[in-house]
Amino acid sequence: MRLIQIPLRILRYRLARAGVFSAGTPLVLTFSVTNRCNSRCKTCNIWKASSRDSEELSLDEIKLIFTSMDKLYFLNISGGEPFLREDLVETIRLAKKYLSPNLVHIPSNGLAVDLIERRVKEILEVLSGSKTMLTIKLSLDGVGERHDEIRGVKGNFDRVMETYRRLSKLREEYPNFHLGINTIISKFNVECLNEIVEYVRQLMPDSFVTEIAENRSELFNLQSDITPDPETYEMLIQSFVAKVKDDLKHKRSISKFTDASRLVYYGYVIRILKEKRQVLPCYAGISNAHLNPYGDVWPCCVLGYEKSMGNLRDFNYNFKRLWNSEQANAVRSFIKISKCYCPLANQAYFNMACNLTATLKIFETLISSW
Repeated sequence: MRLIQIPLRILRYRLARAGVFSAGTPLVLTFSVTNRCNSRCKTCNIWKASSRDSEELSLDEIKLIFTSMDKLYFLNISGGEPFLREDLVETIRLAKKYLSPNLVHIPSNGLAVDLIERRVKEILEVLSGSKTMLTIKLSLDGVGERHDEIRGVKGNFDRVMETYRRLSKLREEYPNFHLGINTIISKFNVECLNEIVEYVRQLMPDSFVTEIAENRSELFNLQSDITPDPETYEMLIQSFVAKVKDDLKHKRSISKFTDASRLVYYGYVIRILKEKRQVLPCYAGISNAHLNPYGDVWPCCVLGYEKSMGNLRDFNYNFKRLWNSEQANAVRSFIKISKCYCPLANQAYFNMACNLTATLKIFETLISSW
């Protein structure tokens, strides 16, 4: 997708939320390719839902869906553990051909070291010759045994560090490869955030992202007590933000913009937790779509199964027909009228892009780093 098209899409989204136009098509697709996961995290129960493996979309079904969509800016391949999907590389190949995303993002727990290394290399070869950037985010929720305890797998820390070491070597060979680390801040590690930050800074990833643990329909954790209280989160995140600002001066251009966006995002997270409302108008189900492994289309993973917009198998795999259905419009009305709120990072970045005040804050942060 040409970057010049994005402002026009954003204008369309603003008018769609106001009820002037139809939603158009999303800029962002999160595709959870599988619920299978080899972690047993305290913050997530998605692995318990992996008994539906036989119902996962086939590669032929995925092709039909992708051919019914428009070009994307951002494709987020999620899970479960995405690298456990046997045809992951072929899925990316289809996405390149039919969706032409500017960015392909894949989070991973880093457990299957050899498998991840091999498939990342294969994906980079698939994307060679294109302008698409691949970003891999490895999960790190603690240092040493603390990470293993939270992730529920002994030896997880050592394996994710080995995965990081191997993937780091690929950055020299592939200029379109971006390697980052992601930390989920929960009640189980919130007091250890400074220790995690200092450890990650020594690793020098292309980016380091923190997200607050949430109750999400997709993760089957709606009854779990995992989210830190706003006051504790605010106190710790302020120290983290100061370090990110210091590191911002030494980042590459795309990393600078990404980190500037995240610095503004962290401020909105604090407000959302404290005020318990949509601090920014939410464009879930307009700018962003979420496709689960079984063909359900959601506005986001937080509402997930609770507010499905429909299943593509019932629409003959025609995404646009589902996206403009009565059920999809009803879900958008729910989000707008009920003003559900959450700090979901993937959606928040595009809510900020659709908001002039937030966008100006990002550029102000960016300019101050030069």
